[in-house]
Amino acid sequence: MNAEIAAAVPPAVQLEGITKRFPGVVANHDISLTVEAGTVHAIVGENGAGKSTLMKILYGMQKPDEGTIKVDGQEVSFRTPSDAIQAGIGMVHQHFMLADYFTVLENIVLGAEPSTAGVLDKAGARRRINELAERHGLRVDPDRLVEDLGVGDRQRVEILKVLYRGARILILDEPTAVLVPQEVDELFENLRELKAGGLTVIFISHKLDEVLSIADAITVIRRGTTVASVDPAGTTARHLAELMVGSELPTPETRESTVTDTVMFQASGLTMEAEGGRRLLDDVSFQIHQGEIVGIAGVEGNGQSELIEAIMGMRQVGGELSLAGEDIAAWPTRRRREAGIAYIPEDRHRQGLLLEASLWENRVLGHQTRPPARRGIWIDRRASRADTQRIVEEYDVRTPGVDTLALALSGGNQQKLIVGREMSGDPKVLIAAHPTRGVDVGAQAAIWEHLRNARAAGLAVLLISADLDELIGLSDTLYVIYRGRFAARLDPSGVTPERLGGYMTGAITGTEEA
Repeated sequence: MNAEIAAAVPPAVQLEGITKRFPGVVANHDISLTVEAGTVHAIVGENGAGKSTLMKILYGMQKPDEGTIKVDGQEVSFRTPSDAIQAGIGMVHQHFMLADYFTVLENIVLGAEPSTAGVLDKAGARRRINELAERHGLRVDPDRLVEDLGVGDRQRVEILKVLYRGARILILDEPTAVLVPQEVDELFENLRELKAGGLTVIFISHKLDEVLSIADAITVIRRGTTVASVDPAGTTARHLAELMVGSELPTPETRESTVTDTVMFQASGLTMEAEGGRRLLDDVSFQIHQGEIVGIAGVEGNGQSELIEAIMGMRQVGGELSLAGEDIAAWPTRRRREAGIAYIPEDRHRQGLLLEASLWENRVLGHQTRPPARRGIWIDRRASRADTQRIVEEYDVRTPGVDTLALALSGGNQQKLIVGREMSGDPKVLIAAHPTRGVDVGAQAAIWEHLRNARAAGLAVLLISADLDELIGLSDTLYVIYRGRFAARLDPSGVTPERLGGYMTGAITGTEEA
C-alpha cells in the first residue's frame, strides 16, 4: 500500500531537456533531472559545469532556451523568482542576503510583511516564525539584530525566510562553505527535520564527503549536461570526483617544509576599536617567514576581515607592521601593493573583480602602476592582454578569450583569474582570504598546487579560510582568532578539524598546543 502511495506522488521537481545558451557558451545542454518529494537531492559538478545556471532557471532568474520544468507534476514557466516562490520554491544563496541592522523578524518578513489595517503585525509574524522554527528545529531569537549573529544562525534565518514565504522546495547553494564542523552537523540535523516535515531540499556542494552523508540521491553534472545519477549508499567521494573531473579527489597536504629563517612580514600589537570602544582586533602579533604559510582559523566575524584591512592599509590600526624589515604602518594601500603585498580577497565579486569589464582589464586592477600594465603614463593594452593570456593558460581559466566579460565566467574560473593576477609580479607576501571558497575540486586542487609552488619559491603566505582541512593541510603555523584575539597557536600536524572547530567557537580554551 505504501509503495502504491509513493508511486502516486509526483516528483517535486522534474527538468527535461533543459538547454541554456550564452554568447560563445552553452551553459546547459539537454539536462534532465528528477527530484523526488521529501528527499535531499544533491547536485555536484565542477565550476562551469552548469549547476548555477540550472538553479537560476529553476528559481526563475533565467529562462531556458529549450526544455520543460515540472513542479509537483505540473508544467510551469517562470519569468521571475516571484513566480518560483508562488510555486513553492525558495533559494538560499551562498552569499547571505540579510540586512545587518534589522532584527531577525524584520529580515524574515521583509517584502512579505503581514499587516493589520496597514500596520506591521509583529505579533502575528513572531507567532508564525516561532511556529516554523519549532516545527523544523531552526532555533532563532526573532528580536536579535542580524549583525550580532554568527554564520550558522544567519543561515537558519535565511532558511526561515524562504519557509515563511511558503517554500516546500528549498535550493541550498554551497550551504556549508562558511560553517565549522559543529555548525555543519547542526545544519544537517535541520535538513533532516525539514525532510521529515515533508519538504524537499536541493543541495549544491563541492564537499563530496558531506554530500554522501546527507543526500538521498546525487546528480553529477559535467560540462553542462547530466552524466550520472548516483545512489549515495553505493559510491565514494573518489568515484564522484572522477565522474565530475576525471581525476582523484585532491587533498591539501603540503609536503616538506620550506620555511626559512628570514622574516618577511611582521605584525606586533595590532589593535583596532569600533565605535563604543569594542575591540575588533586586540593585541594581535605574528610573523611570516619566507617559504611559510601561516593559517588563521576563526568563525567569520571574529576579526579576520579587520586584520586583512589593517595589513592592506584600508583601516587605521594601532601597533606595528613591517615588510622585509621596513616599517609600512604609515604607507597607503597602493604603496604596500607596489612593495610586494598581493591580495586574494574573500569576496571575489565585491572586492576582486569588475564584473562588467573584460578579463584583461581585470588583470590590470591593482597592478596598473607596474609592468606589464604600465608603460609611461599609459596602460599598455597589448602587454596587458598578452599577460592575461599567459594567466589563462597557466592557471587553466576556461574562457573564450581575454576580451570576455568577467561576469560570463563561472565562480571557479573567476577565482583562478584572481589567483593568477595576484601571483604575478613576484610578490613578497600573499594575503589569501578563502582562496578556494565556492570552487570545485579541480579548481581547488589547482589553487592548492599554485600556493604550494609559490611557498617553495619563497613566498610568505597568510591564509585565512573557513575550510579547516585546507588550513590544516597547507599551513606551517596555525593561529585561531576569537573575538579579535589570537586564542591559540597550534601545530597543524597535530590537530583535527573537530578540535580546531572547538577552539574557533570558544568551546576549547588555551593559548598553545605542541
